[in-house]
Amino acid sequence: MTVKDKQKEILTLFKGLTSLSHTPLPEAERDPRLHDVGILERGHLFSCFHEAHLHEAQELYELLWEAKDFSDFIHLCKQAREIVNEGLFVFAVSVAVLHRDDCHGVRVPPIQEIFPDRFIPAETINRALKADLQRGDQDVVSVEIEHTGNIIDPEFKLAYFREDIETNAHHWHWHLVYPANWRSDFFGKAKDRKGELFAYMHQQMCARYDCERLCTGLQRMAPFQNFEEELEGYAPHLVSLVSGAPYGTRSEGMHMHDVNDVDVLDLIRWRERILNAIHTGHVTDYNGKEVKLDEEHGIDILGSLIESSHDSMNKRYYGSLHNWSHVVIARIHDPDGRFMEAPGVMDDTTTSLRDPIFYRLHRFMDNIFQDYKHRLHPYTHDELDFPGIHILSTTVKSKVANVIHTTLKQDSLELHHGIPLKGSVKVKYEHLDHDQFDYSIVVDNKTGKDKHATARIFLAPKYDELGNRIILDEQRRMYIEMDKFRVDLHPGKNTITRSSDKSSVTITHVPTFDELEAGIGVGENDSEFCSCGWPSHMLVPRGTTRGMKFQLFVMLTDFEKDDVGGSSQAHLCSDALSYCGVKDEKYPDKRAMGFPFDRTITQRFPTQFSTHNMSFTDIRIQFVEAKHH
Repeated sequence: MTVKDKQKEILTLFKGLTSLSHTPLPEAERDPRLHDVGILERGHLFSCFHEAHLHEAQELYELLWEAKDFSDFIHLCKQAREIVNEGLFVFAVSVAVLHRDDCHGVRVPPIQEIFPDRFIPAETINRALKADLQRGDQDVVSVEIEHTGNIIDPEFKLAYFREDIETNAHHWHWHLVYPANWRSDFFGKAKDRKGELFAYMHQQMCARYDCERLCTGLQRMAPFQNFEEELEGYAPHLVSLVSGAPYGTRSEGMHMHDVNDVDVLDLIRWRERILNAIHTGHVTDYNGKEVKLDEEHGIDILGSLIESSHDSMNKRYYGSLHNWSHVVIARIHDPDGRFMEAPGVMDDTTTSLRDPIFYRLHRFMDNIFQDYKHRLHPYTHDELDFPGIHILSTTVKSKVANVIHTTLKQDSLELHHGIPLKGSVKVKYEHLDHDQFDYSIVVDNKTGKDKHATARIFLAPKYDELGNRIILDEQRRMYIEMDKFRVDLHPGKNTITRSSDKSSVTITHVPTFDELEAGIGVGENDSEFCSCGWPSHMLVPRGTTRGMKFQLFVMLTDFEKDDVGGSSQAHLCSDALSYCGVKDEKYPDKRAMGFPFDRTITQRFPTQFSTHNMSFTDIRIQFVEAKHH
């Protein structure tokens, strides 16, 4: 069976899941292997933050992973589709497809086309359904997306970021590649530094969010601090077509309450225990043994504790701070279920980024990770230096040197694969985008030998809300990773040129349902990490119409010291390796994620901090209003 044939089989599993027609599979006809699934009723909203939901999803994806061959796998999937909850089915089948060896080269279709109702406001879906009924003989019907708020709410200025379709899809996809309850011993495949990657990927989301806040004239966010505080409101304007229920709205001034499975006091207790572990320098595992939070593994151990993944050293004691915080906030409007309201968007990885509280909650988590990092010594000159390597200049080459232009671009999302319609209906929307640019880095290699280096590129705002220069220790938490790549340096002068569209953070294009059906983007040699990666159109912050000053940081480190060894050069699924790692291999960088900005910096400004192998360059990001015809 060819990869393209397999792809077609896989696509049929994901079509029309919001359809109202469903005939349950009689018990007698079910494959006995599926007897432990089907607990979460169909029509309910599945959450991979909810312990019971996650456990059932794990049962299913492990069972699918163990299928004898591809046809047995498809047989089980087809039966499971008729038995299990719709959202749980998509999650579990997607995890299995991403990890089965006989599915190499096969892609999971975009989640925004499977469940468009999680990404498109209910008002727009309603207009699309009406337009479909009145379509006449049109091949394609188009509707414009509705706004979900207005300028009375200052947070509306950031709707373009929070509600970006592909950014939300990235978050869903990351949690497929790194499921919380992945059992390395069962699969025989370790997820290298999974806890650290959880901490880093979410820290980067917060850094990007704060950059965007400054771009739009807002203050940086105040982290969520206290479990009794009154929270800001949020109305998602989403209605689930699977459940028929709207995602819950949080009115201004509500605060967290106990839910059926967990108390707010539990969350407070877990936080205190994790902080106590950081302050004493060790965690206590299931057997009562003390495990040191050392420089190499400490952040990874803490990431697993806080997310509460299968790798948590002691879930009974340290609990599940991240996952249950999501659930408790999602149920804030109906904590004990007396009104039978659906949870809010924080319950779901495809929708949680839409809510401003997501970023404040993750900044609170990041503050815990930073508390640990503060206890490590700041990097010494020797740890930062690459003797004999001098960066002479860094330039951003674009229409105007050291100026990057951003704008809003139009795009569309096809609905008919996810919603039963008479024909093609597209929703038109706008998203942020930027002009393509190149980095040009001039380096003098004074060692007299060929050297292998890792180039690390980051970007951060230079000034705060009040126009004051941000000191380096504050700025370091706003540095967003732009790229990381290997480069060879010959003796003497070298000019490194690197295009922005090669970024190790982003994924260039996610093939649509229609493209996958036509065999586009399907194949054994596909390098992108199974569609995991930050969307390329969101690589660069928005900037301002006058042009906002950012600092571009470039650092060259010794590849011999960075190399993890043993990894093949032709990685499978490795496009966005900074945020997604490399499939079934070690994370391709020995240094801490976010190095050199992951630890306290005692120097106030770049001139005091930088070594010859670094450069800080002032650039401007200018937002240009799009002219629609």
